[in-house]
Amino acid sequence: MIRGGKSYVSSPPAFSNDAKRLLVCTGNTVSVFSTSTGLQMGSLEGHVALVTSVIVVPAPSPAGRILCYCWTASLDGTIRYWDFSTPELMKTVDVRLPIFSMVIPSLLSQQNESSEKASDVFAYISVENIRAQETQPKALRGQVRKCNLTKSSLAGGVTLKETKKPEYITISSSGEFFGILDKQKLHIWKVPEIESERVVLKRIDLHHTKKFTVFAFHPTQRIVAAGDVTGRILIWRGFGKRTFSMGDGQANGRSINFDEDKPGVRGNDDADNCSTWHWHPHEVNCLVFSSDGAYIYSGGREGVLVVWQIDTGKKKFLPRIGSPLLYFVDSPDPSLASISCADNQIHLLKMPAMEMLKSISGIKLPFSPPEAVSSLCSGCIFDQKAGVVALHTENYGIQFYSLFDDHAISEVQVCERNHQPGNEITVVVTQLALSVDGSFMSTVEVRLPEEDIGGLVCLKFWTSDSQDKHFRLLTVIYEPHRDSDISAVAFRPTQLMAVTSSFGGDFKTWVCGNEIQKGEVQNTGWTCYAVGSYKKRPMTAATFSADGSVLAVAAETVITLWDPDRNILVAIIGDAFTPIKTLSFLGQSGYIVSASRGSRPQLSVWSLSKLSKLWSYSLQIEAVTCLGDPSTFAVLALLPKLATESQGMALGGRDGAILAFDVNKPDPMAVWSVRKAEGGALAFLQGSPSRENFTQGKTSRGLLAFVNGDHEYVLFDPYSDEATEHGVAHRKGLVSEETEKYGYSSVYGELQEFNHERNQTAEIIIAPSEKPWATLFSGSSQTLPPLTKLCSAFLESLLEKRTAVVE
Repeated sequence: MIRGGKSYVSSPPAFSNDAKRLLVCTGNTVSVFSTSTGLQMGSLEGHVALVTSVIVVPAPSPAGRILCYCWTASLDGTIRYWDFSTPELMKTVDVRLPIFSMVIPSLLSQQNESSEKASDVFAYISVENIRAQETQPKALRGQVRKCNLTKSSLAGGVTLKETKKPEYITISSSGEFFGILDKQKLHIWKVPEIESERVVLKRIDLHHTKKFTVFAFHPTQRIVAAGDVTGRILIWRGFGKRTFSMGDGQANGRSINFDEDKPGVRGNDDADNCSTWHWHPHEVNCLVFSSDGAYIYSGGREGVLVVWQIDTGKKKFLPRIGSPLLYFVDSPDPSLASISCADNQIHLLKMPAMEMLKSISGIKLPFSPPEAVSSLCSGCIFDQKAGVVALHTENYGIQFYSLFDDHAISEVQVCERNHQPGNEITVVVTQLALSVDGSFMSTVEVRLPEEDIGGLVCLKFWTSDSQDKHFRLLTVIYEPHRDSDISAVAFRPTQLMAVTSSFGGDFKTWVCGNEIQKGEVQNTGWTCYAVGSYKKRPMTAATFSADGSVLAVAAETVITLWDPDRNILVAIIGDAFTPIKTLSFLGQSGYIVSASRGSRPQLSVWSLSKLSKLWSYSLQIEAVTCLGDPSTFAVLALLPKLATESQGMALGGRDGAILAFDVNKPDPMAVWSVRKAEGGALAFLQGSPSRENFTQGKTSRGLLAFVNGDHEYVLFDPYSDEATEHGVAHRKGLVSEETEKYGYSSVYGELQEFNHERNQTAEIIIAPSEKPWATLFSGSSQTLPPLTKLCSAFLESLLEKRTAVVE
């Protein structure tokens, strides 16, 4: 089993002491990347939930031995100590509370003092109080706690602060101060010189009229800077001089009010003065002082890194990064830094010139298209032979991502666009298709009208001569179906032909012309070959058979079969309850699968030889794929929302299921329940993974790839028992619509099998079909529910329901 597609930017990364490695929180693991190549070198595996913090243990002195130890914290409630050069787990501390953030002040203070202390090592952690009741409107679920890492226990009775939700902890580079944000307040604590279990930490509060988003400490002076939701940066100088230096300067959490001039400081806040800078038009996401304290780096939704000179307020910029900035991290090497961006990329910068050296690119995160075109947008597209997935990106591009190697291959910019946060989206890439060999790509982009004027649909064909998926534009066709939107695009497997279907009531086939230049065949462009329609109905889906001899086009609720060479209508199969959204041929077997969504969703299997339906289910289908043999296929289905709401705990967050079918048998061969199924994709990969540990004769029949709605994915062998491990729940047995049921099962469905040895997995909820009530009371008395329960349901079924009209 291969997993990947995790976010690289859920938490700030950390550099090793020699700045040659970057440790990145990646889901339940910590990935170790080389800063010189940008490639992954290893990973720290052991946590069972999201890793939220990684802290590298600093070297005792610049000339000392390079240390390769780090602490990590996770939502699984554990803190772990690693040797990441091996990698090896050295120690585990279980606090039994989800940890959202962690700092260890003594590591930084030991580094600055160049001496090691024999006292216990303490960490300050931001945890969630899982015992707090969510039903209480003012429940405080966030806590800042103290943990003794040496004794592997929480400091008893020490809770520094309670907040509505867990907050991120920021610490100064000297380890002397740390703090959190709480709406319009900034709480700062001073770490005592000698720490113990019961020592009381002094705290000051700094106030603002707007909500804070991020803050940072000056490395050498008592200066703290904070950004807010409006894009302003506030800088307090001389914070905590009275409170942290005087034993009696704290009274009930508030500093004593001294009558002196404190320009810009609100109320009794303990600071000498406060100044404000403003350049960002949106909220500030990252804010960091330079290692020498002369500059401040800030960034936000604009995708621009701003460098402020502290003494003068002058600034310079690194523009066109292309995505909102989340974190800026300095390294022990002053010539190297990193920027984490919202598009799941980490850029390594050469400082102080701020030149991009390398980029660590994760899978692009999903985004929400405008509601006007959301129904037109297709999901992920797979190159099944290469094991590559193509995804839409927010900046009008297509990313090609290797599922086997878990890294980005290339990105194609469908139409040029500079990152402009806050502007309305005017262009959306709605459709995407790849040829079987992956050498051709087709995209459809829709330019939204402004005040119902100026809408445009554009069809583009691309070609690539390499396996690196570097596509070049070949043909641009404006308004291929007049003013109608395109519902589907598909390539013919055996020839350079493609089909586009439209809601305007027609479909078109396109062919690519070739010519010989200097002994090589050159593609000259794509032209329209034929046009077809059926009773002027909207064409909602289209696909070719595996041998390319049949073209299937869905005309709303019916399937029309065409000869693509002669453009002749061959046959009609019908019909579904709602418009068909997906069509898929099952290899060379002579069967076709259709899926429709809406108020009456339906998954249907049709026989081309009999031109009739074999069987069907009332399921919301997200994706269909053909497995290794021609008669086997799999679908990704959404569970009914009522079932997921009523059985939320039992389902464990699973809202979908992968069902594997043999076309001749309506009962599924296997069922795997999954999470985040909505917006997901499914494909059978014919290629082989490059990882040596996954090529031991188990993948000859290919792998099944599931990409969820967050673009996280898993590859597994559907023919083995491996899919039951690590979160892909497995069940066998499902009842189709055509299966007759009697007695108890006709009302309440089949009884569960009681098995002590089976895994605790989610149930697939399928509503039973309505059947005659003549057999309701058939069966053994011990298998029937109480008579009071049966009679109420039976009598209700005999009553005719009418809609009352109140005038």
